[in-house]
Amino acid sequence: MALHPKCKEFLDQLVAAGMPELGTLPVAETREAFKGVAAFGGPPESLARVEERSIPGPAGKIPLRVYTPEGHGAMPVLVYFHGGGWVIGTFETHDGVCRHLAKQSQAVVVSVDYRLAPEHKFPAAAEDCYAATCWVAANAATLGADAKRLAVGGDSAGGNLAAVVSLMARDRGKPKIAFQLLVYPVTDHAYDTPSYRDNADGYLLTRDAMVWFWNHYLGGESDSANPYASPLRAASFAGLPPAMVVTAELDPLRDEGEAYAEKLRQAGVPVKHKRYDGLIHGFFSMTGVFEQAKQAVADAATEIRALSR
Repeated sequence: MALHPKCKEFLDQLVAAGMPELGTLPVAETREAFKGVAAFGGPPESLARVEERSIPGPAGKIPLRVYTPEGHGAMPVLVYFHGGGWVIGTFETHDGVCRHLAKQSQAVVVSVDYRLAPEHKFPAAAEDCYAATCWVAANAATLGADAKRLAVGGDSAGGNLAAVVSLMARDRGKPKIAFQLLVYPVTDHAYDTPSYRDNADGYLLTRDAMVWFWNHYLGGESDSANPYASPLRAASFAGLPPAMVVTAELDPLRDEGEAYAEKLRQAGVPVKHKRYDGLIHGFFSMTGVFEQAKQAVADAATEIRALSR
């Protein structure tokens, strides 16, 4: 399919505004520029409570932001890992999508402010996210949540981290994760898929940007084969949580996300996959820009809400 007209309009506006391409500025400047994506989330959802906490981590405190919707009784809980190539992204850049997910899924959403690269190389982000998930599982009752309905999720690099935390939880024997939401996840340190070739430039996330992100994240080439960096390279996908995988047609990461869904399916893991045609990487959190983003969030929320049944 062709680029969706709304996507074309959006990309044209970014060019007109002089927004630099990802990976072309120093890290500090890229982080500052990326803060602007928060505006694409639209008006914030009103919730019963939004609070920040700090928990022990493997290398110091891990900040959390907890989103609690209106409701009574123990709710499902989604531990959410923001995107941004393991290098950029904050609570604020993904505040909108966390609010939407909490409101629509009637679940507590816990956003994790994991350590970023290049200051903290692999596996720092993954270990922080795993530690936060363990903490949420152990303290779910204090959050008004039910540990038996624990989900992990994230977009892009956050989708990578959600997949990796699911692998870690299986391999390490805890916690029990009921569901994983993988939104255009990074699953392999490779740039050789048709979607990388066809969508290398012009659709917000570029091949060169992904090279930039990976180079900042990994400590060395040997890390690239580690399944906790490249989950598509895991020896086994058996015993992983049921998953929903969201991909975008005009995204370099499309094929590796879909390959991961297929690996799960072949291992007997229940999987729902939906590709959004004509759309680009990053659309999921842009509910103030794309109607399809609202539908994608609603679909994800339906799956999380179903955990309460």
